[in-house]
Amino acid sequence: MKIKKLYRYTFLTLFTLMVIFNGGYSNFSIQLNSIGISVLFLLLLREKNYSKHMQKIFIQNKIAIYSFIVFLIFLIFQILPLPVNFVQLASPTKYDLLINMEFENNFTSISLDPSNSFFSFLNYFSLFLYLIIFKSIFYKTSHVINFYYFLTLLGAVTSCVAVYLYFIGNPDFLFINNSSYKDSATGFFINRTVFSCFLVLCLFSGIEYLRNLDILKKDTIDNFFKKIYLRIFILLITIGIITSFSRLGNFLFISLIIIFVIKLLFLDKKKNKLFLYSLLIIILFDLLIMGYYFGSERLITRYSFLANDMSGYIETSTNNNLSRSNLSYFALSEFKNFIFFGYGAGAFEYLFNIRYENLSYYYTIHAHSDLAEFLGEFGLIGFSIIGTSIFFLFLRNKLLYFKNLLLLYFMFLILLFDFSLHVPIIQLTFLILLSINLMNKKNISKL
Repeated sequence: MKIKKLYRYTFLTLFTLMVIFNGGYSNFSIQLNSIGISVLFLLLLREKNYSKHMQKIFIQNKIAIYSFIVFLIFLIFQILPLPVNFVQLASPTKYDLLINMEFENNFTSISLDPSNSFFSFLNYFSLFLYLIIFKSIFYKTSHVINFYYFLTLLGAVTSCVAVYLYFIGNPDFLFINNSSYKDSATGFFINRTVFSCFLVLCLFSGIEYLRNLDILKKDTIDNFFKKIYLRIFILLITIGIITSFSRLGNFLFISLIIIFVIKLLFLDKKKNKLFLYSLLIIILFDLLIMGYYFGSERLITRYSFLANDMSGYIETSTNNNLSRSNLSYFALSEFKNFIFFGYGAGAFEYLFNIRYENLSYYYTIHAHSDLAEFLGEFGLIGFSIIGTSIFFLFLRNKLLYFKNLLLLYFMFLILLFDFSLHVPIIQLTFLILLSINLMNKKNISKL
C-alpha cells in the first residue's frame, strides 16, 4: 500500500472512530481524538511534499487560518489564571459570583469552568488539525469524490445500526447508551437530533457525489456500480432519518431534497433526468414508508418543528418551565452579563447549575440554541474572531456557490434551534464540507 493511501485511510479511521464513540462528544473522546490527529499531523510534517503542501494551504488561506489561531489563543486566555482585579474589569459578573462564594485567591480564570474549557480548546485545536490534514491529503478531485462516497457509506452503516437497535427496543450495548430514546433511532449517538443531523450531512455528501461524478469524465463499470451502491446507501440513510423522528433532522432532510429538485427543474440549464428521478424516488419512498408504518398524523408532525419552536420563542411565559425556548432566553440573558469575554467554552452547564441551584430536578448541558450558547461562551470578542475565520473560509471556497449556500441554510437552522454544532463530529463534517471546492477544473485528475 502506498504511503499516501495509508495516510488517507488513517484519517478516515479516526473520523469513523469519532462517529462510533457518540460523535466524539465526551472529554475522554476529545483527548484520544486530539492525540490521534496530532500524531498523524506530525507524521505528515516529516514528509517533504506534504509539508510544502501545508505551507501552500497557509499562504492561500492566511486570514481564515490566522483568525482561527487567534481564536485558539483566545480560548487559552479564557482558562489562564488571571489577577482578580483584571477579572473584575473584564468580567464583572464573574467577579460578583466570586464575591458571593467568598473567593479568597488572588488569581482566577475568566471561564466559569476551566476544566471543560480546556477540553473545548483541545477539540477546536483538533478540528484545526483535521482541516489542514484533509486539505493536504485529499488534494485531488478524485480524492474528494471518494470522500463523499465514504461519508455516504458511513452514514448508511450508522443508519443500519441505529434502525436495528430501534426495532429491538434500543437496549444499552457496550459503549452505546440510547435507552433514553425508546421511541426513536439514535444508534451510536446519545441524541436523536445529533444523529439525524449527521445523517443529513451524509445524505448531502451522497447527492454531491452523484452531481459531481461526471467531473472525472470517466465512465467505467466501477463508477456505474458505485452509483448503484450509492443510491442504496441514500435509501438506508433516509430510513435512519425517518426513524429518528427528529423534527429538525426530518425538516432538513425534506427541505434538502426539495431544494435540489427545484434547482434541477428551474435553475440548471442541463437537466440531469436520472438524478432528478433519484430524488423523486427518495421523496416517494419517504412518504410511503412513513405513511404506511407510522400513520399520516406522525408524518405531518415530524416536519412541524418550526411551528412548535417558533411559538415557544414568540410566547412570553412567566412560569418556571424550562422549555427549549426558555433555555435559549436564559442563554441570551447570560450573554449580556458576559458580553465581552464570555463565560468560557463548555461552561454553560456550570452556569446553569449556579443560576438554578435549587432546581435539582432540572438538568441541562446545552441551551438548545447554538447561537445563543456560542455568544455566551465566547463573548463578542471570541465570537467575532471565529466568525471572521469561518467567513473567509466561505469566501475562499465561493460563498455564493450553491453547495455553500445550502450548508449555510443548514447551519442557520441548527444554530437557532439545536445544540448539534457543539458536537465534534458535526463541527468537523461541516468544516470539511465547507472547505471543499470542486468548481476549479484545474484540480481535476484521474483516479
